[in-house]
Amino acid sequence: KILPLTGIPVLFLPGNAGSYKQVRSIGSIALRKAEDIDFKYHFDFFSVNFNEELVALYGGSLQRQTKFVHECIKTILKLYKGQEFAPKSVAIIGHSMGGLVARALLTLKNFKQDLINLLITQATPHVAPVMPLDRFITDFYMTVNNYWILNARHINLTTLSVAGGFRDYQVRSGLTFLPKLSHHTSALSVVSSAVPKTWVSTDHLSIVWCKQLQLTTIRAFFDLIDADTKQITQNPKKKLSVLNHHFIRHPSKHFEENPAIISDLTGTSMWVPVKVSKWTYVAYNESDKIYFTFPLANHRKIYTHVYCQSTMLDTNSWIFGCINSTSMCRQGIDLSWKAELLPTIKSLTLRLQDYLSLSHLVVYVPSIHGSKFVVDCEFFKKETRSIQLPVTHLFSFGLSSRKVILNTSGLFYNIELLNFGQIYQAFKINVVSKCSGVKEEITSIYKVHIPWSYEDSLTIAQVPSSTEISLKLHIAQPENDSHVALLKMYTSSDCQYEVTVKTSFSQILGQVVRFHGGALPAYVTSSILLAYGGQLYSLFSTGHCLEYATVLDKEAKPYKVDPFVIMIKFLLGYKWFKELWDVLMLPELDAIVLTSQSMCFPLVSLILFLFGTCTAYWGGLLSFTSVRLLSSLWLALKRPSELPKDIKMISADLPFLTIVLIIVGWTTCGAFAILLTYLYYVFKIVHLQASLTMYKNSQTGNPKHSRRSEKKSNHHKDSTVHHLRLSASDAEDSLRMHSTVINLLTWIVLLSMPSLIYWLKNLRYYFKLNPDPCKPLAFILIPTMAVLGNTHTVSIRSSKLLKTTSQFPLPLAIGIIAFGSAHLYRVPCFIFIPLLLHALCNFI
Repeated sequence: KILPLTGIPVLFLPGNAGSYKQVRSIGSIALRKAEDIDFKYHFDFFSVNFNEELVALYGGSLQRQTKFVHECIKTILKLYKGQEFAPKSVAIIGHSMGGLVARALLTLKNFKQDLINLLITQATPHVAPVMPLDRFITDFYMTVNNYWILNARHINLTTLSVAGGFRDYQVRSGLTFLPKLSHHTSALSVVSSAVPKTWVSTDHLSIVWCKQLQLTTIRAFFDLIDADTKQITQNPKKKLSVLNHHFIRHPSKHFEENPAIISDLTGTSMWVPVKVSKWTYVAYNESDKIYFTFPLANHRKIYTHVYCQSTMLDTNSWIFGCINSTSMCRQGIDLSWKAELLPTIKSLTLRLQDYLSLSHLVVYVPSIHGSKFVVDCEFFKKETRSIQLPVTHLFSFGLSSRKVILNTSGLFYNIELLNFGQIYQAFKINVVSKCSGVKEEITSIYKVHIPWSYEDSLTIAQVPSSTEISLKLHIAQPENDSHVALLKMYTSSDCQYEVTVKTSFSQILGQVVRFHGGALPAYVTSSILLAYGGQLYSLFSTGHCLEYATVLDKEAKPYKVDPFVIMIKFLLGYKWFKELWDVLMLPELDAIVLTSQSMCFPLVSLILFLFGTCTAYWGGLLSFTSVRLLSSLWLALKRPSELPKDIKMISADLPFLTIVLIIVGWTTCGAFAILLTYLYYVFKIVHLQASLTMYKNSQTGNPKHSRRSEKKSNHHKDSTVHHLRLSASDAEDSLRMHSTVINLLTWIVLLSMPSLIYWLKNLRYYFKLNPDPCKPLAFILIPTMAVLGNTHTVSIRSSKLLKTTSQFPLPLAIGIIAFGSAHLYRVPCFIFIPLLLHALCNFI
């Protein structure tokens, strides 16, 4: 409150479980930059403490965070009242979900867009949530993205989204790209590996403190300052040009808003004409300035392009074009602004036909002392430097490869990677360089350039060497885009290069996991539901319940699910079916959502189904083993009673327990009540398993007694189910059924766990979770599982509802894939329906 604030306000918003202290990295760099310019300008960094809330797990607090940030902005601006250059807006840096909260500010009714002058987001999933674990997150995303799309004409907020690249395992970079809207031209999206002077991939957290990236950000901030207002400029064109300069293409020049195109080439300098098509100059301890001139008239007849590079990485102008000159010119067009900065060189490629007015190309070598650098120039035909290399087929599994050999002595090559544009394609490129007669170290640069998005990556290699480059995409090639992905090679003229490309099967699986791994729970539960339906049908048809592993192998088939989803997607292309779909108020098909994100590939569903079935099998084996182990522990601690003589669906304490659990769910957290219900159900099954084990042990020890008890049990059988004694075979059938129900219930608990974790973490602030995404499910699930915990196969075998119940899991398994693969919070609702029908079989 007593700080004399006179700088430019920047607000940092942390993300999921993020700390407000993360602002210190960029704040300290900004401080040192301000010290370097004697505090002519400086930035005041503010941060918001969100109590490290887990907003990626629970979306119920995102709206509250957004309103709080609005109040923070108004409070920050009040601190500057009365100052000579008082700011009217703030710049925002948002990490992860903090960037989404910043975008959500525009959706508030009373929010003025002018309060934000610049938004930079780091590793923020803008397109969709990484894991849609509750409807509050998906609703929040829908509200924000729909607002930005519908109001694109009126949003003039300059926004930059920076992704971490392939090292970010939490948020894949494809989710960070802002939607390209026809009317919203003030948005840029870039991967950190493509950012000049950064050129590295970062993980989800290190993007906040990556020094190379923070230096780039701070340089951009200082270049954005308006000298008149001493605040960040309000000119949107300048903002975009600054961000393009620092984050997209850096020409190795300090940013200038209106750079001087014409430069004076005067002074006591040597002018040296160069008439050869390929030229190299090594500068070392030069005392005089030298201008090397290349006449273009003769070269235009033979060549199409000129390429120049320099290892001198200062920011001075170094290459010019002269108009109507013979040997020297007094003024030249500064072509240095068209150069590109690379890690070890700055380079420039010009198409000669675009510069017909130029008579000469001039390369400037300054006077230097004690430093050495090399300048190279060459004229070439485009056809000789552009080589087409078709990538190998997706299903070649790395057994075949394509190869190209660069025998010519050029400095620059473009390898066109044909037929490469899908996210499921992944390759390994091997570049082998062989050099002859080279004594000193030579550096080559290999740049993978993706023309439809800013996701380039660079590899630096000391030659001779063998270098492996991973080739895969963050964003698929748009349908209307005809560009070709390129491997740009900045090479040595003394070396020969051999480029080999082959499919990487392991990286293809990695891409499938990266793009579709979040949908795996839907495929696991779909497989378990199919097995569950098979068990119910075997009970109806034969009177016995099959083993879980047997029925899973028999029933969990992709052709029972995938064709229906594909057929629905196909029919939705017809207007009449879409209108019928809308009349029934059915949600959008997840396959269509994935297609809009360029993530639809037929075989992916098959791969996920195989992984899902495998996970369902091992999950079932784990749950079965766990029940056996717990029952053994129970037998060691307490000798249980024998198998129940009378089957009672509703015991005396069951209504009381149900009411208590419902009250717990109402007053605390629905997910907590679901967990307690799960533990109760597991306890009942463990008790049944222990009783069966005890019975079998007694049967082995006293076979005469066991035969008498078996006859007695058969004698007591009655037509009414409620007074039947449970036999050993019935108990085994029941345990098989309960084992599958435990698998399903486990997934309900796992998918509701995020809100429980959020509630436990914030228990010191409030006792009741509000809003609670699991509360409605808990209220219905508690009595259902209470009944199922006392249900045995013998009690439902003759139910009129059993056949219908056994038929429901198949359409529900289809529904999970159709509506739950991209909306995981819907999966428990599909699981719950057959459990409820199973419970009702006791009464009908």
